[in-house]
Amino acid sequence: MYNRKTLVPVILMVTMLAVFALAQHSAGSGEQKPLSPPAKAEATIGGQAVTIAYNAPSARGRKIYYGLVPSGEVWRTGANEATTLTTAGDLLVGTVKVPKGTYTVFTIPAEKGWILILSKRLKDANGKPAWGAYEYDASQDLGRTEMKVEALKAPVETFTISVANGKLTMDWENTRASVDIKAAK
Repeated sequence: MYNRKTLVPVILMVTMLAVFALAQHSAGSGEQKPLSPPAKAEATIGGQAVTIAYNAPSARGRKIYYGLVPSGEVWRTGANEATTLTTAGDLLVGTVKVPKGTYTVFTIPAEKGWILILSKRLKDANGKPAWGAYEYDASQDLGRTEMKVEALKAPVETFTISVANGKLTMDWENTRASVDIKAAK
């Protein structure tokens, strides 16, 4: 029948096949969803297209503002690559005149008020897209403006940016930060 010399390799092979099959089953048929998937806010302002591209992190039980996102420090305003605002026409975002083009978006969240930063820096030192706040350089600021901050009535699990009714709005956790946005004259 079977002796020890022939039984050990058979058991080892069956075990390896079982582990491989289990790994394939666990992986499923598709790729794993990213924790912070790409998202866009799109609007037409003054007849011109405006797009904000960002990655949308979720709270997943974490304390967000003044925890994961510290107070008084530059935040990437989303996850992964820096958030970008692209406009086909000139805008006024709060008090910042924004010529048509693409800019990176940062914020400084603080309990007493937020600051929105629009930066001209789009690439890192290696020519790759800027990665979060690590690539922030104040000398590249197009401008800064204050944001209105208010408490939300219900918590928001996933960070969301929207542009509607003359406002650029950011909602997450229990906080909404917003600023006026309109076509420049």
